[in-house]
Amino acid sequence: MSNTFIQIHPNDNILAALADLPKGTAIEHNGSPFHLIGETKAKHKFATQDLQVGDEIFMYGTLVAKAIKPIAQGETITTENVVHASSEYAVGKEKVSWNTPDVSKWKDRTFNGYHRADGSVGTANYWLVIPMVFCENRNVEVLKSSLSKSLGYHTTTDFIVDTETLINQYKKGASTDDLLATEIMKTPEEVKRTRTFPNVDGVKFLTHEGGCGGFRLDSDTLCNLLAGYITNPNVAGATVLSLGCQNAEVKLLEEAIEKNSPNFSKPLYILEQQKSESERHFIEEAVKKTFLGLIEANNTEREPAPLHHLVLGLECGGSDGFSGISANPALGYASDLLVALNGTTVLSEFPELNGVEQELINRCETPESAKKFADLMDSYSAKAVALGSGFKNNPSPGNIKDGLITDAMKSAGAAKKGGTSPVMDVLDYTEKVTKKGLNLLCTPGNDVESTTGLAGSGCNVICFTTGLGTPTGNPVAPVIKISSNNTLSERMKDIIDFNTGSIITGEATIESIGEELLEYIIEVASGEVVPAAVRLGQEDFIPWKRGISL
Repeated sequence: MSNTFIQIHPNDNILAALADLPKGTAIEHNGSPFHLIGETKAKHKFATQDLQVGDEIFMYGTLVAKAIKPIAQGETITTENVVHASSEYAVGKEKVSWNTPDVSKWKDRTFNGYHRADGSVGTANYWLVIPMVFCENRNVEVLKSSLSKSLGYHTTTDFIVDTETLINQYKKGASTDDLLATEIMKTPEEVKRTRTFPNVDGVKFLTHEGGCGGFRLDSDTLCNLLAGYITNPNVAGATVLSLGCQNAEVKLLEEAIEKNSPNFSKPLYILEQQKSESERHFIEEAVKKTFLGLIEANNTEREPAPLHHLVLGLECGGSDGFSGISANPALGYASDLLVALNGTTVLSEFPELNGVEQELINRCETPESAKKFADLMDSYSAKAVALGSGFKNNPSPGNIKDGLITDAMKSAGAAKKGGTSPVMDVLDYTEKVTKKGLNLLCTPGNDVESTTGLAGSGCNVICFTTGLGTPTGNPVAPVIKISSNNTLSERMKDIIDFNTGSIITGEATIESIGEELLEYIIEVASGEVVPAAVRLGQEDFIPWKRGISL
């Protein structure tokens, strides 16, 4: 790989700039020297040959665009001279083999997790407080204000201001000098030692705008999603607040829990406000039962577990032109390592698989999975077109500015997160992961809707690659932020956990960084490292209404 540009696949007729390349830069490619027509900024691409209107453009060996204007050799590819294009796909064309990576060094490795009665293992231990309908959001907030601080679950930051110590000193008659000398700054570690329930990582209060009105399908889907959170291995139990008359009926939630976990045995308290004597009594009962649940949850401690209990969500957001060259393939290699260890990985964001459908179909282990994937993609695409949109509209202004100018180009890089292993199962939104190996999960490309779905399907860790920087997380699954480049890692070091920029500079390989990333995932799963999203309290939760969201 040149230190200034790269050809990712032998069939590509565009090259990616690894640094800002001035007009007139001399390029030597496949024995054919030429000069850049104009400046090509880092992360953007330029043509290796003259292209005419209608000519196909390939990157990652995949069709990603077509020329709408003549493009000269050495000219930069832009939204002015190309449009999105992607290949047709069909089930039953061919099957690809997989070269399993060597995982002997991790054969006997474990992580320290929370063992659940159903055999799953959590990487965290949370209690949930959930509303069945938006009418209960206010009551959830009341519970949050009543429980969080008093139990020692302060807003998570790099430091905590202990105002209560100052207040207590004042009440005891402390002088001005004594007050000024009082130490009130505490680290999260110091506060954790004073928690009422030290084995419970937190109480998470989820609010949403659903549960009633709209389509009944939305409420059914919401119940399935909430059931997925309650049965997620990172969750010890839950308090559920129901109004009583909403579309998202309690019986639907209970049926979804039974489907996900037939022998469900976690503590679960479902309270209905319309059956309560008063709001005061309703809140009082919710607080007391939550407290009892926390006592039970606190009895579970971390214990060693084989790595095959990891269920790793594969996510990207705020992507740039380097994401598909460094962060995504490094995560893909880590995914392959985990799959080879009999673990589970889940690739989501179906709009960002547009153009690589055939590759994924060919990797499906069964014809049924291949057909389900094709059908889901067809249905999703048709709905988008019917509403006047389409997958072609997926790249955001930030994506385009940093080199991802068509959806197929973005997708070809995004799919690298899934590595090269076989696709063992294909899941629709809210379906629970049940098969080891790589799974495909239908979610939107919207970062938070997608991560919300990953945790709802059972992921106990999520890796989130980014080239531009995205300050999001998840309430129950620790989210590891992975930078595609050194500049982002340094500029937004408060939210970035792991950097793959050394792949771009040529100092490391995809394989070596992928191995380092797996080690980091194990540390996070064991609670030895707290990712920035957890530390900063980034707990985004947005259920997907099954309308069109790209």
